[in-house]
Amino acid sequence: MAGTGNGPLSGVRVVELAGIGPGPFAAMLLADLGADVVRVDRPGGSGLGIDPAYDITNRNKRSVLVDLKSAEGPGQVLDLAERADVLIEGYRPGVAERLGIGPDACLERNPRLVYGRMTGWGQQGPLAATAGHDIGYIAVTGALGMTGPPDGPPAAPANLLGDYAGGSLYLVVGVLAALRHAQTEGGRGQVVDAAIVDGTAHLTAMIHGMLAAGGWQDRRGANLLDGGAPFYGTYETADGRHMAVGALEPRFYAEFVRLLGIEDDVPARDDIGAWEELRAAIAARFKTRTRQEWTAVFEASDACVAPVLSLREAPGHPHLAARGTFTGHGGITQPAPAPRFSATPGAIRRPPARPGADTVEVARDWGVPALTDRREPATGTGRPAWPDGTRAGDGRARPEGGAG
Repeated sequence: MAGTGNGPLSGVRVVELAGIGPGPFAAMLLADLGADVVRVDRPGGSGLGIDPAYDITNRNKRSVLVDLKSAEGPGQVLDLAERADVLIEGYRPGVAERLGIGPDACLERNPRLVYGRMTGWGQQGPLAATAGHDIGYIAVTGALGMTGPPDGPPAAPANLLGDYAGGSLYLVVGVLAALRHAQTEGGRGQVVDAAIVDGTAHLTAMIHGMLAAGGWQDRRGANLLDGGAPFYGTYETADGRHMAVGALEPRFYAEFVRLLGIEDDVPARDDIGAWEELRAAIAARFKTRTRQEWTAVFEASDACVAPVLSLREAPGHPHLAARGTFTGHGGITQPAPAPRFSATPGAIRRPPARPGADTVEVARDWGVPALTDRREPATGTGRPAWPDGTRAGDGRARPEGGAG
C-alpha cells in the first residue's frame, strides 16, 4: 500500500463516498492521522454550500469524480474498494445497495474491507429510512434535554454533540477496531454501523449511572454539571462577555471565592438551600470587572475559571497558541490534527480537496485506470459539462446524519 509518510495510519487506504457532516469529518480525522483518503465526489457538489477551498473537513484528502448513476460509475467505486482498507459512506439505509456499491458488493471484491456506515438513526429501526439532523438525534437520546437553563428551552450545542461526538468519533473508533481485526491472522472485513443516536446515548453513560444511584435529577439546571450548582456555570462580566467557572472540588472552590473577593460574604457552598443566594453574589461580583480583567485575576490559578472565547478569539489564547492547537494552512486558520503522537505525528499535508482535482493522480497511484474513463452521457440532458467530461446535476442521495 502506498504510504503518506505522516501519522500512525500511514499506508492505510480509505475510500470516502462524499456526503456532508459526520462522514467527511470522520474521514478527515483518518486523513489527519496519515491515511490516504480518496473522496469520491459526484457531479453537482456535496451540498454544504461553501467554496470547496474552505471546507476544512476535506483537508489531507484527494478527490475523484464518479457519476454513480452512470453505467461505469459503480464499477469505478468497486475498483477503489478492492484496493482499499476502509470505505465510509453516509447514505440512508439501502441507497448504497441500490447504487451497486453496498457492503455485499464491496466485500465480495475485498473480503478484508472495513465498510463504515454513518447514519443518524442507524441501519435498522422505525426511523431508519427517515431524514434527520443532529438536533433530532440528540433530542431523543436525552442529551439535548440536559442542556440549557431550567426556566428556558434546551440549548442546541451547534452540531458538535451529535454529528461529531456521537457520530464521527464513534465511526472512527469502530473503523479502527474493525481494521485491527481485519488485519490479524484469520481476520476479515465487516460492516460498522455507526448511528448518531447510539453514539450520543453512549456518551451519557456516566449520567445514567448517577441517575440510577439518585445522584442526578432528570431535569435541567438541577445538578452539579448542568449549571444547577452556582460554582459550575457561566457568568456575565462588566463588558457583556462571560467567564466559565468549574470550581467543583472544595480546594478549587476556596481558591475561586478568594480570588473573586467574596470568601467572607457568601454562604457555605454545601448549603444547597442557599445556592441561589450564592449564585447572585457570584454574578454581582463578576459584573464589576471586564472579561479581560477577570482573566488576569484567575490566570495561572487553580480556581478553574476561564474566559469564554469566540471562534475567532480562541486561536489567540496563550495556552492554545503555545501548544499550536490551531494552525494556519493555505491562508485558513484551523484546528491542528489531534491527538498527538510522539513517534508518528500527523500533519496537514494538503489543502481541502477540490472535487475531481486528483482523479488522474489517484488513478495512477491506486492502479485504477478506469477512473479516467468518462463516457459522454446521452445528449439532451441539459446539464453543464465538467472539465473532465462528466455532467453536473445528477443528484446525490441525501445523506443521513448531515450537518445541522
